[in-house]
Order: sequence, then C-alpha cells, then structure tokens
Amino acid sequence: MSHSFKTFGQTLFVIACVVAGPALAADRPAGLDQLGKPALKSAGALAFGPEGVLFVGDPRGAALFAIGVEPAGPASSSETVRFEGVNVQLASLVGVKPDELLINDVAVQPDSTVIYLSASRGRGPDAEPVLARISAAGKLTLLALDKVPFARLDLNNAPGPEQVDRRGNSLRQESITDLQYVDGRVFVAGLSNEEFASKLRAIPFPFTGADGGAGIEIYHGAHGRFETRAPVRTFVPFNVRGEPHLLAAYTCTPLVTFPVAQLKAGSKLRGKTVAELGNHNRPLDIIAYEKDGRTFLLLANSARGVMKIATDDLDEQPSISQPVKGTAGLKYDTIEALQGVEHLDKLGSAHAVLLVRNDAQGLNLETISLP
Repeated sequence: MSHSFKTFGQTLFVIACVVAGPALAADRPAGLDQLGKPALKSAGALAFGPEGVLFVGDPRGAALFAIGVEPAGPASSSETVRFEGVNVQLASLVGVKPDELLINDVAVQPDSTVIYLSASRGRGPDAEPVLARISAAGKLTLLALDKVPFARLDLNNAPGPEQVDRRGNSLRQESITDLQYVDGRVFVAGLSNEEFASKLRAIPFPFTGADGGAGIEIYHGAHGRFETRAPVRTFVPFNVRGEPHLLAAYTCTPLVTFPVAQLKAGSKLRGKTVAELGNHNRPLDIIAYEKDGRTFLLLANSARGVMKIATDDLDEQPSISQPVKGTAGLKYDTIEALQGVEHLDKLGSAHAVLLVRNDAQGLNLETISLP
C-alpha cells in the first residue's frame, strides 16, 4: 500500500477472469515501460504505488515488478469487508485443494475497499504464483496478466537459487521479505549474497536500475549478540523526531528503527533496537495508525497474537544493547479478541482489514475498527 511516513522458467498461473488490458495499455501509468505478461516466478509482498500501480515482490525470481491494475472506481461508503473462506474459494479458482494454496500477502487499494491477494499454488520449489482481486462488490477473481503494462527490476546481489541456511531453507526465498512505497521510492527488505546479508533498499520509481542496498546490522537482545544476516520480516514507514525512518520487526522479536537518509547503496548501517517483544515468535505484518492524537503500531505475530504498541516514547527510547530475557523497551498490549491474524492492512484511517485463520483452518477477510 502507498504510504507517507507516519508521525511518531515457471509461468504465472492465470485464468482470464479480469479484463485489465485495453484501457491500461492506452493510458498506462508512468514508469510502466513494457506491455505483455510479467514473468513472475513467485508472488510475495504487495504494495500500492502511484495510482494504478501495484508492486509485487518476486523472491524466487529476485525481482521487483510494478504492474498496472484497473482503477478501483468510486470509493464505497462502506468501511466493512467480510469474505469467508477466501483461501477455499481461491484454491477452487486455481484448481487445487485449500491446503495446497498459501496466501502470502494482502493489500487494500487506496481510497477503496478493493483488496489484492498474492498466493502460491502448490508447495515447495514448484509452487506457482497467483494474484487475485476482490472487488468492492465482494467478487473474487484472478488477475489476468497476459497483456498488461508493467516494469521489472532485477536485484543484482540476491542469494543464488542453490543457497540454503543451516536448516536447509532457501535463502533465495528471503531475497524480498517485505516492501513499501513512499514518496516516489520503493523500500525493499530482504537478504543478499554479501557478508552483511540483511539489506534495506531504497529504489526510485520509475525504475532506473538496481543497487546493492544498505547492509544492516542490529543488536538482538533475546540472542545477546549483533546480527547482520537476519532478514527484516515486516516494516512500516515512520517519522522519528520529524525524520523519516523505517521501523522493522525481526524474528524473536526485536523492533528496530533505521533512518532513511542513511539507506545508501553500499553503506553499512546499525539500527536502533527500541523493543524486544519476546522470542519463539515470528512477526507477520505491521501497520501504523493514529487515534485520539496518538500514534500506534499494530503487529500480527505467529505465536504472540496481535500487539498494540504505543509509540509516545519512541524518540526517547534508549537503544537496547545488552541481553534481554523476556521483553524490554516499548510497551505493548495484546489484543485478546484478535486471534489467528496472519496479515493486515489499513482500510481508510480508522479501520483495518485482517486475514484471519478460523477453527476450521479456513481463512476469512474481516474488518475491525483500529483499537
């Protein structure tokens, strides 16, 4: 989703259900210099950019795509979304069982209730990318990408397809872990093949060429050490003392700030760890929002529920640089009513759309008022 900084070869699996071509081809958004079928190898993190542009991270292909999408149409007066069994219905559209489909991200088109989904059809190295759209009327369709305007940027220092971590997991799949578009730039988190493997990239759009990104280092209090190879799992743009930063969450679960002005290609940058939110946990998605004159974070996690994190003291928070048992730094409340949340995105200024796993192992899209 498009943001401003907050205060404080496999082929794409497509069924031509959505006609996205003629109008876009005639009047394509700036920066989309190709017309045809984007050769995605995977579909991961999503973010909206300028009007009519959807950014899609392709970690397996180590590439970033900008794809022209149809306008959302007039904004709906409704601020609610409810779509039950979205994984079941999407699996049916692509011809697999629900347990053979993995939804990777959810993004709300700005000023609308239109929702885009990225997914994987199948599991493992042969999984195929899926992009889908839920209209304001609640209709789920697959994106037809056989003839659309698009642009592609290849990452020049991604891990090789054969590289794995000590557990045998693909490092290439971590080449893009999250992305956000802010004020003419796409910020991309992920791993590289370099010594400072963890990277944050600030990529101008329209694309002018890839750079190596900034190598980032953090102090991980739960592990009691500095780390340069742990990837950012999810992040959000945020202002600290009026200066643009990225606020990033890592596995086990440090929360770290990085000043945008220092994200220069080839540089090495140590972030400021402002919270330790508990180990044995993987952060899944994060948003920032304002309510009653204050700014909060909402962080969905694999094992620690959904956290509401107050940012009032963020600019005064000392950097964590010693081992931590339990939690430290910024305070949070666990929203007990929110269980099974796997992804979230803002819907307007006062609501959020959640992808929620229910007891029957189905996934529902639901709307909440921001807490």
